[in-house]
Amino acid sequence: MTWLNYHHLYYFWITAIEGSINGASKKLGIGQPTISTQIKNLEGALNQNLFQRKGQRLILTEAGKAVLEYANKIFTLGNELMEVVKDGTFSKRTHIQFGALDSVPKSFAQSLIRSAQKTSPCTISVLEGEGDFLFRELEAHRIDLVLSNYPPTIGHKKEYFSRLLAKFPISIFGTKKYQSLKRKFPQSLKGQPFIMPSLHSKLRHDLNHFLQINDIPVDVIIETQDTSIQKLLGIEGMGLVPLPDFAGKELVKEGKLIKIGTLKGVMESFWLVSSPRKIPNPIADSLMKSFKLKT
Repeated sequence: MTWLNYHHLYYFWITAIEGSINGASKKLGIGQPTISTQIKNLEGALNQNLFQRKGQRLILTEAGKAVLEYANKIFTLGNELMEVVKDGTFSKRTHIQFGALDSVPKSFAQSLIRSAQKTSPCTISVLEGEGDFLFRELEAHRIDLVLSNYPPTIGHKKEYFSRLLAKFPISIFGTKKYQSLKRKFPQSLKGQPFIMPSLHSKLRHDLNHFLQINDIPVDVIIETQDTSIQKLLGIEGMGLVPLPDFAGKELVKEGKLIKIGTLKGVMESFWLVSSPRKIPNPIADSLMKSFKLKT
């Protein structure tokens, strides 16, 4: 029987994550020739090429992708083992990793975390970032689920499962000094200062499209993908803020903002996205089927 050398597998795993032997060398503090030798030894033991070179980067072969999938599980379980022994509980807790786009309200991530904890004892990690990065991490099985305000592109349907959680109308909010803009809305928005989502956001493109077809030029003074920052700047009176109705409701109730009007036909959708696995995470599977957004 041939035994798997976990040192070889670990060097392969780090190299696959970093995308190059140079990156793995810096990460591990080990010379590049040593890492190359370890990977060649693993390829020899498996009788498979795991990488193909493309310029300065290493691209996983089909065999490499399969090995990476198992390596992710093996080393995640190893980390769980250390956590369980270290905290002295000796009770196995499933580890689940979530990704959340910067543009997704923090309350949605909190709701997902609470649902995971109710499903089964678990240790939870949350990674925030841009969609392209999080979807790559999801496809590589370094995270289990992504909360997004758009689904992956049609060309990637085989790599992802997407479930629509909710759709919300977008309204414009501002401080009381913008009260007069309620009259003749939305034409009253012409020339007004706006705190907008950044350009890589689908909502921003939808907003730009609405303003363009309705001939409403506005003054974009601030762009940020974080809805929390948008709200804070809106409360300071720095500009008008486009938000889903539920996101502005509490601020209106507290008297910090007023609702100027709702943009007809402009909606923001929220999705839960997973990627197929040979060894599924049971909590992620359950959430993918049953998680509901609460606003």
